[in-house]
Order: sequence, then structure tokens, then C-alpha cells
Amino acid sequence: IARGKVRAMAAIIGCDTHPLNNMRVLKYLETEGNFGDKDKKAWITTWTHAAFEALEGLIESQETPGRFLWGDTPTLADCYLVPQIYSAERFGVNIDKFNRLLSINDACMKLNAFQRAHPSAQIDAQ
Repeated sequence: IARGKVRAMAAIIGCDTHPLNNMRVLKYLETEGNFGDKDKKAWITTWTHAAFEALEGLIESQETPGRFLWGDTPTLADCYLVPQIYSAERFGVNIDKFNRLLSINDACMKLNAFQRAHPSAQIDAQ
């Protein structure tokens, strides 16, 4: 059951959120949909908040939530969360109300593996 919950958490971001907010889609919305910056930010905010609300609901459904998305050990779901938090911050999406996810992100960022894998640490980061 736990592995299924972790996969569900990862899928919320990997399947439902990231594909809608990636640069290819945003460029399409700009060029084909005539989306301006305000429209794109509203789009990104909509899908980010939907995902984060779902994740927080899954966290609250746990009998004893831990420091990470599922328990006290990082999982695949946390690997998906950290870049999505970065993306939200990059696009100026207000995520202050998602205290639990921000706390989990902070716990992840205390770990060397997450620091090295963070989007801002990649060779093509701008």
C-alpha cells in the first residue's frame, strides 16, 4: 500500500502537473493560444495548486506523517516534489499556503543528494 501511495504522489506531479507546465506547453500557449505572461502565470498556478492540494491531502491521510512525503525516508515522490517547488518559485507562483510541502522540500534540501540533483545545480541552469 505504501509503495502505491508513493507512486500516486509521484504521478500527481509527473503525469498531471509537470507536463502541463513544461516549457514546450508554455511556449505553445504563448504562440498558438495568445497567452500573455498573466495568462501563463494563471495556468501554472492552477495546475501547481491542484497538485499541491492533492499531495497535502495524501499527506494528511497518513496515520503518522513523517518528514518527507511518505514517512521519514525520502522516496521517489520527494524526487518529483523538489523540482516542482523550484518551478513554482521560478514562475512566481505563491505557494506559501502549502506549509507541509515547503517543510518537506526543506528536509530534502538538507540532503546532499537533493542538493546535487537540484535544478539550479545543473549544468544548463540559467
